[in-house]
Amino acid sequence: MVGLVIVALVVAGLIYLFLDNNRRKKPKPILLKTSQLLEENIPFYVALSPENKLLFENRVTNFLENITITGVDVAVEDIDRILIAAGAITLIFAFPDWKYNNLSEVLLYKGTFNQEYDTDKGERNILGMVGDGVMNRKMILSKPSLHASYSSNTDGHNTVIHEFAHLIDKADGLTDGIPEYLLTQPHLIPWANEIKETIKTMKGKSHSDINQYGATNDAEFFAVITEYFIERPEKLKDHHPELYEMLKEMYGGK
Repeated sequence: MVGLVIVALVVAGLIYLFLDNNRRKKPKPILLKTSQLLEENIPFYVALSPENKLLFENRVTNFLENITITGVDVAVEDIDRILIAAGAITLIFAFPDWKYNNLSEVLLYKGTFNQEYDTDKGERNILGMVGDGVMNRKMILSKPSLHASYSSNTDGHNTVIHEFAHLIDKADGLTDGIPEYLLTQPHLIPWANEIKETIKTMKGKSHSDINQYGATNDAEFFAVITEYFIERPEKLKDHHPELYEMLKEMYGGK
């Protein structure tokens, strides 16, 4: 009887070692393509030093290991995962300890959607959204918009950056355009005043170099101006030097 028990334990141990070794031989495919996909699609990554590229890759990998990306009536491909993760890490790259603790899952939709999350009926003009209520800790992105965000990196529009800016804003408990984790106390009021004055100016013009959607409210302004800062920093610096300097300080001296 004792002999049988010993044999069973040995067999179980061998099976465990076989399975563990097999898992080690098959790393996640995304890990094998990360640097290539980043090099081909993410200008922020391309501009980094070799050392920082490795750090960026590691943080992208960590993001993908901790955040679920789910396709809703659409397949999730490696490039989708990379574009989402790269947008997330671009904004917080200067903060090595930052985690998106208010996000657990990204839902990828086949197209635009409405407030009821419907992709087939009614007016559908939403490209991305950070959820609340039953959708708390979830982000929704339109797959076409995800790819369009990186098809041109100089148009000042990036849905992925926009939605992750909302998450950063929301990290202090309020989505109000005042990202308190990025601002030191003396800068809170000047930033709030700058938002108010810029929105007032935007509403008084028929055209603005800042996307007019940013004039909707303070939260949308922060997300829109973050897109502008990431994609067209030199243009923002020329047209709005005060905004540029404030955003540069927030995001760690881009």
